[in-house]
Amino acid sequence: MSTNLKILFALTLVHFTGDFYISFVSPLFPLFVDNLGLSLTQVGIIAGVMRLMAFIIQPTVGYLADRYPTRGFIFTGLLLSVVCIPLSGLAGNFTVLLLLVALGSIGSSMFHPSVTGMVPLYAGGKAGFSMSVFNTGGTLAFGLGPLFITWYVSHNGLNNLPWTMVAGLAVLAYLFTIIPRPESEGLRNFGFFGALRESLGHAWKPVSLIWLVMFLRALVGQSFLTFMPVLYVQEGFSVVSAGVIYSLFTVTGTVSGLLSGHISDRIGFKPVFIFSFLFMAPCLWLLLQLDGGWVYLGAILAGGFVLAPLPLGVSMAQALAPKGRSMVASLMMGFAYGLGGVISPLVGKMADIYGIRPVLLIIAGIPLLTIPIIALFPKVGGAK
Repeated sequence: MSTNLKILFALTLVHFTGDFYISFVSPLFPLFVDNLGLSLTQVGIIAGVMRLMAFIIQPTVGYLADRYPTRGFIFTGLLLSVVCIPLSGLAGNFTVLLLLVALGSIGSSMFHPSVTGMVPLYAGGKAGFSMSVFNTGGTLAFGLGPLFITWYVSHNGLNNLPWTMVAGLAVLAYLFTIIPRPESEGLRNFGFFGALRESLGHAWKPVSLIWLVMFLRALVGQSFLTFMPVLYVQEGFSVVSAGVIYSLFTVTGTVSGLLSGHISDRIGFKPVFIFSFLFMAPCLWLLLQLDGGWVYLGAILAGGFVLAPLPLGVSMAQALAPKGRSMVASLMMGFAYGLGGVISPLVGKMADIYGIRPVLLIIAGIPLLTIPIIALFPKVGGAK
């Protein structure tokens, strides 16, 4: 089957648009801290709830999306993200801000499983690369979104943040004419746990190992993405400069994700996993040793290795358990990513006590713990 570029582009645009708006939150934490008097623990709570609602509930949504294959999950979810996140600029206190971020994040959890599960249907013989392109929509959004929003609020203020929803609504109207109805994966007659067992089958052991590695990667990545902007603003960088650092971290991950997907199609997933995680810890440690303009270079190197394995976890798990594409995608991109982020309140509490930099230095060593786990991965992928 040939690759359907039109549909893949539309699915990637859904991913980009939703994540573009979600990406506004973390770079604006320094302003929320100043305007609302938030503690680092409260910052961690908002970040944790955002990841909980955006990612951890994805397996449940993935199950419902397969049971009721409708475009409603995609477009309702996208609408919530496009509307609620911009409204956070009007939040007058911590509770309202938390509520708006939570609603926008629920929207993210609604569209992700359906569109991710649709990618293999239109990928043809390029599953790894197609998933990397789709993932690029998200990582590119998290790269460009902070640049845009920090520039926007520095010129227009937080009170004018709601105006940014206009572009998202226009894209939503366009996508409504392109995105096809999702196809059921034949799990609608099973209960949630029955669908999970049917999805994974005999592959549950290697899929569990992949999930564990993706969870630890998410813990590292989300900790840095949440607290990097606050750290560098505290140390004298402007909000815009902190947004640039954040964007370099994620944009580089866009390039490395595409490269890792392409290479995995040729040599398999396991060698790319080992290479990425082996160099992830030293690059994160280097980032925290640099100062001044060198920080930007450090962000490029660290982001490249932290985000390179992101599409591989989904593609490898889908290859091992092809009967449940949406469910498996929600486990890898949703549950693992979200659970890693939910620990943000604990990271924030530790940062309140010991400081952000010492806590991130400890977290930077976590990728090395994954190497023995990756060694147990089966050999999957590669040119036939």
